[in-house]
Amino acid sequence: MGSCLSTDGTNSHPYSPTSPSGGRKHRKKKGLRSSSSFDSRRSEQLRRTPGRLYSNGASNAASLFTQQGKKGTNQDAMIVWENFGSRTDTVFCGVFDGHGPYGHMVARRVRDSLPLKLSSHWEVNICGDDVSRQNSISGMEVMNAEENTPLCVDEESGLSMDLKDKDKYPEIFLTLKESFLKAFNVMDKELKMHPTLDCFCSGTTAVTLVKQGQDLIIGNVGDSRAILGTRDQDDSLIAVQLTVDLKPNLPQEAERIKKCRGRVFALQDEPEVSRIWLPNNDSPGLAMARAFGDFCLKDFGLISVPEVFYRRLTEKDEFLVLATDGVWDVLTNQEVVDIVASAPTQSAASHALVESAVRAWRSKYPTSKVDDCAVVCLFLKSNPANNSPTSKENQPALEDLLSMGPVELNRSGTVVRACPEIQPDEDEENADLVEKTNWSALEGVSRVNTLLTLPRYVPGKDGKPSISVQKSRK
Repeated sequence: MGSCLSTDGTNSHPYSPTSPSGGRKHRKKKGLRSSSSFDSRRSEQLRRTPGRLYSNGASNAASLFTQQGKKGTNQDAMIVWENFGSRTDTVFCGVFDGHGPYGHMVARRVRDSLPLKLSSHWEVNICGDDVSRQNSISGMEVMNAEENTPLCVDEESGLSMDLKDKDKYPEIFLTLKESFLKAFNVMDKELKMHPTLDCFCSGTTAVTLVKQGQDLIIGNVGDSRAILGTRDQDDSLIAVQLTVDLKPNLPQEAERIKKCRGRVFALQDEPEVSRIWLPNNDSPGLAMARAFGDFCLKDFGLISVPEVFYRRLTEKDEFLVLATDGVWDVLTNQEVVDIVASAPTQSAASHALVESAVRAWRSKYPTSKVDDCAVVCLFLKSNPANNSPTSKENQPALEDLLSMGPVELNRSGTVVRACPEIQPDEDEENADLVEKTNWSALEGVSRVNTLLTLPRYVPGKDGKPSISVQKSRK
């Protein structure tokens, strides 16, 4: 989760990125009302999309479950989309861990929009249609021109394919790797230009995968994680970690951040947690090296370029688990595999894993508040008798959704009070109100609070905005 509450969040200065305007120019209310209506129609179509699960439940091949912790609004989101891209042998899965004041909104926005963008770019790359490809490139160039923000070191290079990959990997990986890179890039730019969603000090992780037949492609930013449950040569069930927790202290990540004038260091009371800091201010202290949003750090080494991995699945592979750090903070990879394998049914696996994580939190850290947890289990040898598939009627085709553009984000009333521009909707996870009591940081856990402080713009002596720091109460 890693949400962050400022001590004066309800009285944000107009120059503050956490104020309703988020430092942006005010837009006409008429346009906002029209956009809200348009987003509502898109959101309703998404909810009725066949094979798309985003709340607690299960299908013949997957199980997903999320549970709010004790830190406030559930900032985790998840998705399973079967028959992805209208392909019967293809599934998309993802978990997203939001952080910052509007992290829950960012996580759900990415959950809803990223799969559509990925599918769209995938279609363009597969068809090889010169006109479509040129339109896609032109659209990205327009977004670059509108944003007019230079990419940091290594970010732009991540958008091109390595020549050596063409000989080493199958065609599907090369196609999907390019699609992942483009989709993540466009998604982050869309967040920055969003008229009402303030992503200056809010963001989300994303660990996503596309499985087509026996080909598995994973795109990852942040410190959520994907693992594989597989059999070794002795037929014992073991865990294989498929992604890298992208933390600031990794040599490649730290080098990039420092080249961009960002700083990487850990605080004395949590020496095991390296964080990204602004060049001249001890904020925001972000505990990951890549993320969507968090634009206060995008000029100082934080990027949204995913690491993309490929694996050819075999008969020994049994299931995949994607989860946010609320699970990995208290359970090992092998413990997660054992819990999923021992679940009474496949449909109950994700719920059992979240319950085990919650019990582990209470046992290992009784004085700390339990973090949000979100889990997706994708079974490679599904047993329909053990599951309860979700059926929906009158559901639109994927092509209709792709033509609609960005999708609506369900908003929680907890944050809306501090941001009157955003109208509240009913929250699908029925999150409780944020608790107002303070809590002490965890001891011995590598991911304590994702953000420590919020940079804030205040007027300087000459009337122009200057940067200061808001302390977190978390």
